[in-house]
Amino acid sequence: MKKPVKIYTLSTCSHCKATKTFLNDCAVEYEFTDVDLLQGGERTAILEDVKKWNPQCSFPTIIIGDKVIIGYKEDEIREALGL
Repeated sequence: MKKPVKIYTLSTCSHCKATKTFLNDCAVEYEFTDVDLLQGGERTAILEDVKKWNPQCSFPTIIIGDKVIIGYKEDEIREALGL
């Protein structure tokens, strides 16, 4: 069974772009939120959500099933996805 994949990113972050490219290259379906493009209450709510997974609130924050990976770590992402 495929694990849901969600990533919190910044639109300007090279590591975030690399993560999206890697997931696309592996044909992995994922949801992403570019946190820096949100405003007001929506942004505040998402940042609270990110902090639950990653108290440092750094990007990318990658959630694969119940595993959290902070930063672009291709080996860890591959392993969590079972690739």
